[in-house]
Amino acid sequence: MTPELVIFDCDGVLVDSEALSVSALLGMIELAGGTVSEDTAYEHFLGKSMKSVREILGRDFGIEISDQHLTAMRVDLMRRFREELKPIPGIKEILPRLGLPFCVASSGTLERIRYALDVTGLLGMMEPHLFSAAMVNRGKPAPDLFLHAAATMRAHPRKCLVIEDSPAGIAAARAAGMRVFAFNGGSHADNPALKARLASSEPDSIFADMLQLPDLIAGLGAREKAS
Repeated sequence: MTPELVIFDCDGVLVDSEALSVSALLGMIELAGGTVSEDTAYEHFLGKSMKSVREILGRDFGIEISDQHLTAMRVDLMRRFREELKPIPGIKEILPRLGLPFCVASSGTLERIRYALDVTGLLGMMEPHLFSAAMVNRGKPAPDLFLHAAATMRAHPRKCLVIEDSPAGIAAARAAGMRVFAFNGGSHADNPALKARLASSEPDSIFADMLQLPDLIAGLGAREKAS
């Protein structure tokens, strides 16, 4: 199966933002009077929309996040992005080499997606095909966002390949009937527990060097022909 469409997650796949995002999230939780460890944050919130994060914090941790807390966190996060955010190494080189349509489908808001891509010099390569969890009823791990992206891009789900860095995203791709590669080359991916959760999610491939992606896609098509 040579994909008709490659769907990239944004945070941790296109831009090296997960560590910055988790740090800003922990600051917001502290501002709300709660305490959550970094490992717990990665386990429960990685790859999920802020709407889902807010619901989980209230339901499972008894931490109520107000609109004011969210606003303060977003201001902090945009500052961190402006000052520190970098593209994932190799992503600018491989995008023109894919030879396939591609898009972004992220749990972030469209504003955050565009800002992250803009400050890292990727926005011009990805626009206008940007899809946010705010466009669908259910965020990851539900398949809604990936199915919406595929339908808009006129690609059959079975002929889509998703590039993800979180178990929630991998589960969403699986639920959508899509192939999925797990990328663990972001600065946050040294976390042993996260690596174990990615492996247990059973993606079609796990890779840490974005420069390998074109060959991995070509190998996927070759394996399908051989079988």
